[in-house]
Order: sequence, then C-alpha cells, then structure tokens
Amino acid sequence: EHLQTAGLPFELLNAVNHEREAEIIARAGHPGSITISTNMAGRGTDIKLAEGVAELGGLYVISTDRHESGRIDRQLIGRAGRQGDPGGARFMISLEDELVRRFLPQSVRKAVYEAAGLEVPPWTTRLFDWAQRTADRTAFFARKQVLKHDTWLDENLSFSNDSTAV
Repeated sequence: EHLQTAGLPFELLNAVNHEREAEIIARAGHPGSITISTNMAGRGTDIKLAEGVAELGGLYVISTDRHESGRIDRQLIGRAGRQGDPGGARFMISLEDELVRRFLPQSVRKAVYEAAGLEVPPWTTRLFDWAQRTADRTAFFARKQVLKHDTWLDENLSFSNDSTAV
C-alpha cells in the first residue's frame, strides 16, 4: 500500500502465481526493480543482475521480520551478492514481531521499550539474535522429542517377525 501511494511499481512474488514466477525473478535484477517476496517464493532460483546493476551496488534485500530459523535468514541475505555479485541486506524488525513476542520475556521487551524511546539502541540486535537462537533451540528439542517418541513407538508397538508368535 505504501509503495502504491508513493507511485513505486513493484511485483509480488508469493509462490502462488507459478506461471509468472520465472518472469518476475528475471526482472528482479533490473535497475529500479522492486520485488516483494514471501520466504517460499523463488527459492532455488538465482536473480541475475542486468547490465549496469552491479555498478549501482547490486541487489539489495530488505526483510521485514526475522524467521525463527537463522538458516532461513541467512538464505535470504544470500540472495544479495550471489556468485560474487555486489549486494546488501537489511532487517527491519519490530519489538512486536512474533519471534520477539514468543521468545523474549515480557520483562526484557518492556525494558527495551523504556530504554529505546524513538531511537533503537544498537544492542537490541543482540536481543533479536538471542530470540532467534532460543527459537532454534526450542525447535531442535521438539524435533528430538518427536524422534525419541517415534523410536519408542517403533520399539514397543511394532509387530514381531517371529513366526511362532500368535
């Protein structure tokens, strides 16, 4: 909505419009091109820079949140500067983001609000990193518990191959 109001044309890449996805990605590396993308869209496809774009600084990726998995964020950052091309990336994060709400204690969020005012202190980035590491660990232990439970089920509920069993 803000881009439309400002008169800035953009393409939306959301893994829904498969027919146009390749076309949108092909234009993403052109000068002045704005492509809004979800995490799932265009995965595994390199954005080729058009002539002259490298000299302008290359592809610049802006993310409006941090994913619970740092690996996903690193993949996103990796979209800029592929194959030795120049580029940059920036995360624009809110203290109201789901990652922060779920994985930073309320008392820490409150202290950041009080300390920050309108200027966000540089140390807040470390808080987002901490929230992301906490989310990664939580997901890891959840996967570990599921695997442990599956193993228990396999060992205790599987049928025997013993031909003498009734």
